[in-house]
Amino acid sequence: MAAATTLHPAPPKPVPPLTFTDAGGKPYDLGAFAGKPLLINLWATWCAPCVAEMPALDRAQEALKDEGWVVLPLSSDRGGRAQVDPFYQRTGLKHLGIWLDPRGAAARALGARGLPTSVVIGRAGQEVARLEGEAAWDSPSMLAALRAIAGG
Repeated sequence: MAAATTLHPAPPKPVPPLTFTDAGGKPYDLGAFAGKPLLINLWATWCAPCVAEMPALDRAQEALKDEGWVVLPLSSDRGGRAQVDPFYQRTGLKHLGIWLDPRGAAARALGARGLPTSVVIGRAGQEVARLEGEAAWDSPSMLAALRAIAGG
């Protein structure tokens, strides 16, 4: 299946409470990113479409960082950092943080039907778009769509 290159906005809706950890095991919730547009990507190293889109997510983070964006790839790998860190090294990911959701709690809370699922949270803290499946996150049209729907 070809990667999606378009993202369609949806009516803003509340985001359920989400908890996850950084690579060191420190717990976080979305409050740590208040006021920033977020691209939450639910993924795993065993998911082929997830693996395929990670370099594009990495490039998107670099392209959007000066606008306050945070790309939040939440890995549901049960092996946690021990599984994700070598993947990042092998794949050459330099701009994405390692964020862990090994029990899949965030994916369940967000109602993800499969991986990868990406949820865009606008600056006001509400879900404003969702995309299921692999996407070309660094394409000019996708970057423009992200900028347009996240709010200024």
